[in-house]
Amino acid sequence: MSEYSRFRPFLTLLSKETQRFFSVASQTLLAPVVSASLYLLIFGVSLGSRISVIPEFQYVQFVIPGLILMGVINNAFANVSSSLFMSRYLGNIVDLLVTPLTSTQYIAAYTLAAMLRGLLVGLVTWLVSLCFATIPWAHPFQSLAILVLGSFVFSQFGILAAIFSKNFDTLSMFTNFLILPLIYLGGLFYPVSQLPSPWRELSGFNPLYYLIEGFRTAALGVGSVPFAVVIGVVGGLGAVLFASAVFIFTKGYRLRG
Repeated sequence: MSEYSRFRPFLTLLSKETQRFFSVASQTLLAPVVSASLYLLIFGVSLGSRISVIPEFQYVQFVIPGLILMGVINNAFANVSSSLFMSRYLGNIVDLLVTPLTSTQYIAAYTLAAMLRGLLVGLVTWLVSLCFATIPWAHPFQSLAILVLGSFVFSQFGILAAIFSKNFDTLSMFTNFLILPLIYLGGLFYPVSQLPSPWRELSGFNPLYYLIEGFRTAALGVGSVPFAVVIGVVGGLGAVLFASAVFIFTKGYRLRG
């Protein structure tokens, strides 16, 4: 058996998941960028000149890294959670489970497609942000690594959310009542260091704080979270979520009904 034949089921599932979001690009790629553009318009044009949180940077420059990261993680989560949940809801997940794919290959195919969508949204968001301000990208490779790590972690979270959701309302609750609050409370629009106690200390339990502040540190060269801390905290969370997703797929828990 050739190497291609051995990986054909995996590549087929990956191609299916990729084509799925490309086929509705106006919803999956364009709509998030429009939302980010509105944020940039408000904070860059209307309020940006009146607010300053870092002396050497404009406020819009402070916000742009967070908006890029928000687009990446939201869309990575949305891609895999919606696809896998629909497969469970319609019952065609059974067709996938009888294919010669290992649990790791299932997870990898869903994850890579979700990461691709998230990173594409982040790329386009950055291109749009050039109309408002430029980012120095003090540590470009660290910035890219954090984006990849963030998309990976929220892909795994999307898989688990799709498995444990009983209906569409439950699935949307993960976004509206967990991800968005964590993003906004993680320092997207303000420096967490300026919060009063105990809110500043409580932010240390928010994984989005490490992603947002770490990415801002890598992009602007100014921040309070080193790259190693981001890798340690968020990478550890990603490893736990990935292992959980593989375990659930191996056991078939909640996948057949």
